[in-house]
Amino acid sequence: MNRVLCVMLLFAATAALAQEKSPVTSVVKEILPRQEKNLVAAAEAMPADKFNYKPTEQQMTFAHLVLHIMGANDHLCSTIGGVAEPKPPVAVKESDGKDKLVTALKASFEFCTTALDKVDDSKLGDQVELFGGRKGPRAFALIALTNDWADHYSAAAMYLRLNGILPPTAQPKK
Repeated sequence: MNRVLCVMLLFAATAALAQEKSPVTSVVKEILPRQEKNLVAAAEAMPADKFNYKPTEQQMTFAHLVLHIMGANDHLCSTIGGVAEPKPPVAVKESDGKDKLVTALKASFEFCTTALDKVDDSKLGDQVELFGGRKGPRAFALIALTNDWADHYSAAAMYLRLNGILPPTAQPKK
């Protein structure tokens, strides 16, 4: 999406939410479905036999990236919503294959949707435990969550392009 269109959408969303009591958390909740759609579509677009692909020896595999997204979603959304992280009946591993990883990724976004429903802007200043046991305001976790989604999609798009696949947001409109 080009920068001008992004800015226009941001202004439109900001104007619409200006009258709301919780504009910050409302914007994050508005961003979630779009990022979920893009990140899940990226995982679905990668062929199953490429989930072990990594651009360089130092980088993670695509499967590990999907696991990382799930972990970030579960941790940050539980922190933001003040709820326990979900405990899957069976742990998902990097070697589990595309179908299981995509299903678990979708579940992590469903969890985020539920967890974020429990928070509003009145709780932004509450101290929560962040990464590494560090404390900070809940607002930090909300910003980190949206930053993570953008960062993770960028990485997934790069992995797709390196495999000759056009990322979901670069696909022609249907």
